[in-house]
Amino acid sequence: MADASASMTLATISLIGFTLLAGFYLTTLNLRWTLVSVTVTAVLVTQLLRKLRRRDALTERRVCVLVLGDIGRSPRMQYHALSLSKHGYSVTFVGFPGTKPHQDVIGDERITIIPITEVKGLQVGPRMVSYVTKVILQSLQLLLLLLKTDVQSHILMQNPPGLPSIVVTWLVCGLRGTRFIIDWHNYGYTIMALSHGPDHPIVRLAQWYEQFFGRFSSHNLCVTNAMKEDLQNNWNIKATTLYDKPPAIFKETSVDLKHQLFMRLAKTIPQFQVCGERPGGETERTAFTGRDPSDLSVTLTSGRPALLISSTSWTEDEDFSILLKALEDYEGFVKAGASLPSLVCVITGSADLGVCLHKSSSGLDLPMKVVNMFGCCLPVCAIHFYCLHELVKHEENGLIFKDSEELSEQLKSLLWDFPGCEDEGKLGQFRRNLRASGGQRWDQNWDQNVLPLLTAP
Repeated sequence: MADASASMTLATISLIGFTLLAGFYLTTLNLRWTLVSVTVTAVLVTQLLRKLRRRDALTERRVCVLVLGDIGRSPRMQYHALSLSKHGYSVTFVGFPGTKPHQDVIGDERITIIPITEVKGLQVGPRMVSYVTKVILQSLQLLLLLLKTDVQSHILMQNPPGLPSIVVTWLVCGLRGTRFIIDWHNYGYTIMALSHGPDHPIVRLAQWYEQFFGRFSSHNLCVTNAMKEDLQNNWNIKATTLYDKPPAIFKETSVDLKHQLFMRLAKTIPQFQVCGERPGGETERTAFTGRDPSDLSVTLTSGRPALLISSTSWTEDEDFSILLKALEDYEGFVKAGASLPSLVCVITGSADLGVCLHKSSSGLDLPMKVVNMFGCCLPVCAIHFYCLHELVKHEENGLIFKDSEELSEQLKSLLWDFPGCEDEGKLGQFRRNLRASGGQRWDQNWDQNVLPLLTAP
């Protein structure tokens, strides 16, 4: 049905174009043909708008979630789609294919994923020409795709990336009578400034583009109160703060589940094996855990290393060298006789302490990796930037550092006499604070802040 409607729409657009060209030629002949041309064009435009805005009984229960990026690497937009589905909306999820989305998204009957191919610009000539052609081609592709879908009540779009999706989505929403919601995760121009510099013409153009067209949305969401104030004060855009919150899948890992994970890792990673033992032996032990053969209970071993976890996207707003330098300092503390454990550092997994090196390009968004770590009751050391205090409470659920020296001192203080410090020291206190606070989860947060926008007249 949507494809047939799209074909009729394209035919009507083509006919309008033909009429305009014919009218332009005929107007050179006499006034009568001018009036005929204007009348025919007006009728065709009216018919086109009627087709584009044709609604049915299910229109108000349809929402398009749009991200001009890898769907699988867009967890917040996946959470949006799942929340919409839970409230009975049919969701059209548009984005680039690539990383596999969460299984809950794939298996949800109300969510239809429509892949859109990332367009490449001309691969010859100046870089600017390549960039401009890419934007034009991507705009046309996105425009046609959105016009092919059934009429939606809302389009919920992630920004960044917003070029060209903001203006294309605004145009489609205007043509079809759809309400337009932008979810501001950051500012695209600040990300571009990391590689081009803040004064580059492309960066300045991108800033103007976001500021100008961002005002045309029906509603706006953002990730921090600092960004909400910035949007209001500098761009006159009113937004609702929707903090990233961990969904229910993120929770503290039991000792038994940790043991199962470590046993699997010990088969291939020596750091998870007991020194001097080969994996797969009669005793079920790892460097961190052991199972008692008499009652099959699992306990953490007393002399285990500390497991430090971090994650990175290897982008310009993360400096992993800070952690590497801090680990060098930590090794120096150990050599000097400090009562500190060995460290095993991993990118993902179940851990004793998390480290976040994310520095927001705008200073106004928060790292989702810390949100998920807190969901698992994992204390975090995070590098300082402007609005980090909205998430990490220094000396309450973690520590904030400014450089590698401060980070190394924090590792030293948190892990002194480990694993005994898990109960008596700061590390244990932070974990208890995270358990006690519980924290609002994504579903309750979304119901409170987003659902009213969808149901408002």
